[in-house]
Amino acid sequence: MKLEGVRVMDLSMFLPGPHLTMMMADHGAEVIRIEAPGGGEPARHAPYRKNGHSVWFRNTHRGKKSLRLNLKDARGREILFRLAETSDVLVEGFRPGVMQRLGLGYEALAVRAPRLIYCSISAFGQTGRYSDKPAHDPAIQAMAGLASVNLGRDGKPVLAGVSAADMAGSLMALAGILMALVRQRETGQGDFLDVAMNDALMAWTPHQLGPVFGEGRDPVPGDERSWGGAAFNNIYDTRDGRAIEFGGVEHKFGENVLRKAGREDLIAHLHQPYGEPQAPVRAFLREFFGRMTLAETLAWLEGVECAYAPVRTLSEAFFDPATAERGMLLRDAEGNEHIGVPIKFSREPAQPEFELPEYGEHGTEILAGLGYPAPEIETLARDGVI
Repeated sequence: MKLEGVRVMDLSMFLPGPHLTMMMADHGAEVIRIEAPGGGEPARHAPYRKNGHSVWFRNTHRGKKSLRLNLKDARGREILFRLAETSDVLVEGFRPGVMQRLGLGYEALAVRAPRLIYCSISAFGQTGRYSDKPAHDPAIQAMAGLASVNLGRDGKPVLAGVSAADMAGSLMALAGILMALVRQRETGQGDFLDVAMNDALMAWTPHQLGPVFGEGRDPVPGDERSWGGAAFNNIYDTRDGRAIEFGGVEHKFGENVLRKAGREDLIAHLHQPYGEPQAPVRAFLREFFGRMTLAETLAWLEGVECAYAPVRTLSEAFFDPATAERGMLLRDAEGNEHIGVPIKFSREPAQPEFELPEYGEHGTEILAGLGYPAPEIETLARDGVI
């Protein structure tokens, strides 16, 4: 696998860091999950459990090892230093300044571990006026401006259906770590990577910034292409309380639908700007599909070349046979469901290990590998350092 031989120390929690290190584990990296005393990773204790583990923990921690480590004890910090000397990557998600106050910032670790790639993931980054501001995903979406365009039918902001800031931060951090690994292999030098979830989410907006950068104004969601201003980039209710979503603004797609519906007279509106000029088409589609059930709508659209899909539930999406065909729904020996691996190589494909680490399970093994003698390991365990 691509990342065999790479050792990762994961001190992060919740979603961004654990998700990215799990993707590294899926592709062969050895990931050592360093968990604090008092219960460890919060996702261990999240609701919605099956066979002894939360679904959240199962889908962010498979294939990892667990080391319970008290970093407030000098002996625990020394263990981290020694582990850093044998590792390629460290990922942490504390608020800025926490690791430095513990004496475990990048500058300190790099003295003894110059090859170490040290990735800090935070809400607003290590610098700037908002760096100390606490925030999780919803607040970051609000600060980044995305909540202002994610509107409900009453025209007011609603909570997003996916943790976009967390996942953007995860993927940006993964990309940065992989870049740094390339350079590390060439030079033997590590680096410090400052990933702000706010930065990562804002970087996802190039196709939405036309009004902002081009005209100096904020977008009006209902008039813009991406948020309903285009008749064929929109959602329409069906008679049975379901919905159909069109997601392609190419003229040919809309023309195909309107021709089959016998409304060629509306085609000219598709060639007009988004927003009010396309309102007659939106009104027709609302009324037309509102007379059908979702099943009838899908039957009517069968064979029509256009970009559309039913608005499905998560259960419908994940238990669609096509999801398993793509390897995006996996099951372990106990029958527990796992989200599959989205990065697919034809050579050296990922090999997810479904084993989940018990809290602190690998402490003795890891310390023995660092050269700690058995009596000292026993003392560290007795004193609550590991």
